[in-house]
Amino acid sequence: MTKQERADYIVARLEQLYPETPIPLDHSDEYTLLVAVLLSAQCTDIRVNQVTPALFNLANTPEEMMHVPVDEIKAIIRPCGLSPRKSKAVSELSRILVEKHGGKVPQDFDALEELPGVGHKTASVVMAQAFNVPAFPIDTHIHRLAKRWRLCPGKNVVETERYLKRLMPREKWNKLHLQIIFYGREHCSARGCDGSKCQICRTVNGC
Repeated sequence: MTKQERADYIVARLEQLYPETPIPLDHSDEYTLLVAVLLSAQCTDIRVNQVTPALFNLANTPEEMMHVPVDEIKAIIRPCGLSPRKSKAVSELSRILVEKHGGKVPQDFDALEELPGVGHKTASVVMAQAFNVPAFPIDTHIHRLAKRWRLCPGKNVVETERYLKRLMPREKWNKLHLQIIFYGREHCSARGCDGSKCQICRTVNGC
């Protein structure tokens, strides 16, 4: 198989396995999604979903959140890890959203990445899942599988994103982001597959 043939097979197989791709993080709007994605850094989606109900019961808009003491936010989100940094980011980005963006989450990569605690991956998730703008957020699952499936050298996430965007149809990027995550968790985990056990690995690697 050529690299493009491997990519085409993966796209088709993932569509068969995961025709529906529900967003893993519970949220009610763009703002609560942004906060949930920020909290998910180095934390599981399951844990974030356990924590956010208490946080959003306290405040679920930037206007409300900017007035909550940082220590109160930190106490609620502590199970997510990195709570000192994340709590300050949630508080500060809420203030910035109110003061600079009318309390709305901006539909713009550059504006999102200027917010505290929001890097390119977080901005890409929000653009893809909240605004349906084509993006290809690269998390650890996608970075690992792209290298395992010989779609890219896998030197860093920036390179992985560039390769996948070139190989995969633009109109499928948002869905593929979730499909690859689902497949990695269910069939091709770091310990559960060595590149020769799951169906996609066996096919694209000729095992």
